[in-house]
Amino acid sequence: MSTRIAPSAALEAAIEEFLAEGLGDGERLAEVGRLGARLVLQRAVEEEVTAFLGRARYERRPEARGWRNGNRPRPVQTAEGELEIQVPQIRGLAEKFVSSVIPNGRTALRTRPLEALIIGGWVRGLSDRDIESLVREAGLGQISKSTVSQITKELRARYQAFQARGLGEVELLVLFLDAIYLPTRPSGAKEGVLVAWGYDETGQRVLLDVVLGQRERFEDWLEMGRGLVRRGLRAPMLVVTDGAPGLIRAMEELWPDSDRQRCTVHVLRNLVAKLPKQDVELRQRVEATYWAALDEATSPADGEVRLRRLVADLERPYPSAAACLAQDLPALCLHLAYPLRLRKRLRSTNLLERSLEEVKRRTKVIGRFPGETSCLSLCWAVLDLFIASARGLAFTALEHRQLAQMRAARTVRTPESLTA
Repeated sequence: MSTRIAPSAALEAAIEEFLAEGLGDGERLAEVGRLGARLVLQRAVEEEVTAFLGRARYERRPEARGWRNGNRPRPVQTAEGELEIQVPQIRGLAEKFVSSVIPNGRTALRTRPLEALIIGGWVRGLSDRDIESLVREAGLGQISKSTVSQITKELRARYQAFQARGLGEVELLVLFLDAIYLPTRPSGAKEGVLVAWGYDETGQRVLLDVVLGQRERFEDWLEMGRGLVRRGLRAPMLVVTDGAPGLIRAMEELWPDSDRQRCTVHVLRNLVAKLPKQDVELRQRVEATYWAALDEATSPADGEVRLRRLVADLERPYPSAAACLAQDLPALCLHLAYPLRLRKRLRSTNLLERSLEEVKRRTKVIGRFPGETSCLSLCWAVLDLFIASARGLAFTALEHRQLAQMRAARTVRTPESLTA
């Protein structure tokens, strides 16, 4: 390749050649993917150098400093395999150029997808040596046993940094809370791992905390909540929980002015469990009526009226089912005060439940953890990857205005409630 042609331009030409000839089989498509990944990184590095020198390639400027002197190949390990990026060498400057895209170092750079693969193997109970073989056979380059061990140590360090980060800039729309029971120690009973995550007011997902909760008592949830407050988290507009009394009490003590939504899926699950198992038709009819009441309601008050009709229908033949539904009924309908498109996303802890099931699935092969630090850092890694891959809320301009009006109305209400 001519030294007068930028490496990114050469990659663009290679991609165009592939596209002109047709992708054909899967191998050619994979190669285009690898070239595309290289192009993204290569352009980023070249733009860094342009900003560092104050001029583009072969551009003359009085204020420019230093000059490019060829390129140095740098291996980068990614989910697409080991890629080679050409890092420009800089001469004529006392200050050394250090890329933020590809930092200096003697070993091949590890990207997060590769770390996810290594962590995923570790989660599945593979040994360090097994993971080393897996990475090599997958075509992701050479990685030593000591490197794998270092990545797992970095995982624990990242979890500790996650727990220590400030939350003062997080403006939370909705907070979801749930727990999972895992064997966190070599001996003894399973213990609760408490999880908090939510959507901020831009619609982005935010994982907030993953902590040990002993037996998921009021004191455990209160301690978690106080930790979030100490780190700067302000009161969310909406808190979504299951019906655990300790959790509900803790949230009402921490954020009394936040709306509290009872998870609609948990309530339905408890309701159906109190109906005759053999009467499948009855269960299906009650479930359909329950969701119709929530889907068709226009406001919290309307939703409550519709659900009370179902309570009345069940009261005589199935009193325990009726009592289950009637308990804490207003909290089932609070999501109906929010913008229409968001209601189904705000009425249950479903995504959190699915992510906790993913934690269970991935940690099942481990048996018992060597200690709580390993358990919590691993849970955090799985939850972080799972929740990060879920969709955000992507508010419309109208929804932003509606939520802002709700927030403003609540701000006006709060001083009145304090002086009542």
